[in-house]
Amino acid sequence: MWTIYKYTMARMRGQTLGWGFPLALLAYYLADFYQTTLAKSQVSLQELVQGLPPKLIAGFGNADTIFTLHGFLAIKFFSLMPLILGIFAISAGGALLANDEENGTLDLLLSYPVSRADLFWGRLLAFFSATGLIMTFIWAGIAIVVATGRTSETIITAAFPEISLWSELLLFGTLTLFLSMILPSRSLASILAGLLLVASFFITFLARIDNRLAGINKLSPLHYFQSGDVAIGLKIGWVAGLLAFALIFTLLAWWRFRNRDIRVAGEGNWPLPITLSSPQQ
Repeated sequence: MWTIYKYTMARMRGQTLGWGFPLALLAYYLADFYQTTLAKSQVSLQELVQGLPPKLIAGFGNADTIFTLHGFLAIKFFSLMPLILGIFAISAGGALLANDEENGTLDLLLSYPVSRADLFWGRLLAFFSATGLIMTFIWAGIAIVVATGRTSETIITAAFPEISLWSELLLFGTLTLFLSMILPSRSLASILAGLLLVASFFITFLARIDNRLAGINKLSPLHYFQSGDVAIGLKIGWVAGLLAFALIFTLLAWWRFRNRDIRVAGEGNWPLPITLSSPQQ
């Protein structure tokens, strides 16, 4: 398994650096911009916002934390990260096994003395690690600013949004992996997972300003994403719940991969429950 893990990590090196390094620079820039510019005019901004409708403020975050570093980053950075990094999670999760299967290399790989368990868990662990490294890059960009002592935040609380985001990405990544095991193609699995991600994003955003969506919003995964509110405290139960669903999708994907036939190449077909045959002559 560890050979598969190391090979997969090497294969995902470009994606990890390509996503992690630019986002780390952006996080550093925004955190530094807040400390050097906005923090000095915090009182004036608070007076300005007090005159705005409460529902307008709710659409962007918690009014109690909006003028903290976490609150600023929640609006300018983390609010879009589930969508942006969700692209990576869905793409990588769907490609862990189905991409090689459609290319015709998975069947060849399994002809060698490599078990399905080693292949599945080695690649999945590499996906978890690559996603965690991207989160570490982002945390490092913010922690550099926090470490200067110009803010009341700590490098520990700076990691809370990344922990919450990591659990969200694992959820959508494992969901896509499972869908790629039951649907005819990787592209179809990615499309379906992407639609669920976008729908969850808009439901959660609109529910902040429309109480009629509060009920359905509880079913939205992004409802449990914590960004600006982590200044108050990280809700471990929410993180554990997201990871629990990620584990469920992982086990379902493993069960399906262990028991299904591997295609030689190409995309699959929808199985028909009834076999049609020509009438007897």
